[in-house]
Amino acid sequence: MDSLTPPPVDTTEALTRRYGADAVPPAGPWNETIAVMLDHRSVRSYKPDPLPPGTLETLIAAAQSAATSSNMQWWSAVAITDPEKKKVLAEIAGGQKHIEQCPLFIAWVADMSRNQRISDAEKTAFETMPWLETFMVACIDAALAAQNAVVAAQSIGLRTVYIGAMRNDPIGVAKLLDLPHQSFVVFGLCVGYATEKGDGEVKPRLPQSTVLHHERYDAANEAAQRKVYDAEMSRFSARHELQAATWTQRVLNRLAPLKSMNGRETIRASLAKLGFEIR
Repeated sequence: MDSLTPPPVDTTEALTRRYGADAVPPAGPWNETIAVMLDHRSVRSYKPDPLPPGTLETLIAAAQSAATSSNMQWWSAVAITDPEKKKVLAEIAGGQKHIEQCPLFIAWVADMSRNQRISDAEKTAFETMPWLETFMVACIDAALAAQNAVVAAQSIGLRTVYIGAMRNDPIGVAKLLDLPHQSFVVFGLCVGYATEKGDGEVKPRLPQSTVLHHERYDAANEAAQRKVYDAEMSRFSARHELQAATWTQRVLNRLAPLKSMNGRETIRASLAKLGFEIR
């Protein structure tokens, strides 16, 4: 199988890998696109191999095909291949070496500056610009676009990992990338070919019965479902020698101590310095 061939379409196997043998949902309509999506895993070890010509443009075309609120297109992307810049970004991200390894790193920007320039050029005050809703829409637009790019990348044999740690130092990232005011890197994305070790396996997710509700929200069985998922994640963690064995422990480790935010608790102040007036 060459790198441009999607993985084989095997419904039962794909669903079992995604949920574990104890929580496989009923199989429904299926095709290679869905198979590619269920085969997603975050990869943190990349080969130095260059990407085929036109790969970046293909990924951006896929990204621009995502839904965008009222066609406002509140996002931009900055493609980074310069080793020195990737090194700085890796340091900002707490030493994540895969940022340096991957041949392509994309910074996904919630970009309100472009529409602000229209406001300035047309001498028309945009009264909706300072509100939280507008900023949220810009971040959502960027996320939708990036996820389209991720699916496109996977479909041609590439692997990815999102880097939320760009928010550790939004001002430092903005300066490095020469962003205009009212622009904010929501996250970065590593793109490349996974090493054999880095490709790993699909990480199990919560059972559908935990996240899918019918007609009304119902968490009555959540504790029992979480226990089943914790057991599945414990087996996954043992295979990969991960410190936090269960999902519950991961949640406790990530959300209990403020230090786990790695500086992101100051984002509101950083946004103000980046020119955002959020009401």
